[in-house]
Amino acid sequence: MKNICFILLATMLFACGNNNSKSEAQQAPAEVAKTEAQPVVYENNYLVKVGDMAPDFTLKLADGNEFTLSKNRGKIVMLQFTASWCGVCRKEMPFIEKDIWQRHKDNSDFVLVGIDREEPLETVMKFAESTGVTYPLALDTNADVFASYAERKAGITRNILIDKDGRIVMLTRLFNEDEFNALVQKIDAMLAK
Repeated sequence: MKNICFILLATMLFACGNNNSKSEAQQAPAEVAKTEAQPVVYENNYLVKVGDMAPDFTLKLADGNEFTLSKNRGKIVMLQFTASWCGVCRKEMPFIEKDIWQRHKDNSDFVLVGIDREEPLETVMKFAESTGVTYPLALDTNADVFASYAERKAGITRNILIDKDGRIVMLTRLFNEDEFNALVQKIDAMLAK
């Protein structure tokens, strides 16, 4: 009886292990393709990391002009992703205005653009007025630019610092005073070179 049970068990295990007619080698390419289609997500739901080339984009600014990232190569660029409904953004923006924009707005080697996520021009203008910011704000009406830097459904506020060669040198998330101070110091150091 033991022999019959052993043979039956071995047959079942063999059948379960070979229930697909494709070999492992034939299955592997589909698994690799599936993995390659999935974007790599880094810390804080970023799709980019320090050292990456910043994804290029063109957006309309609230003043009617256009901003194209690649046209600002040779400058230090700070992008701030924001929206009027974001309480943390409202807290951070006056600090960006005072500690970064007002200090460096006249430096031709520095560019700062706030990128408002999924809001119409009228809302963005009221938002700028209520927060007291004077730095340029761009309209990312479908969050497509945001989605090239972070997962589409990820939160904001986010700051991305880009060097003169177009590479990302710092990424922040939310408003942490120590991290913000490090961002300010990094900008100061890069502009001092």
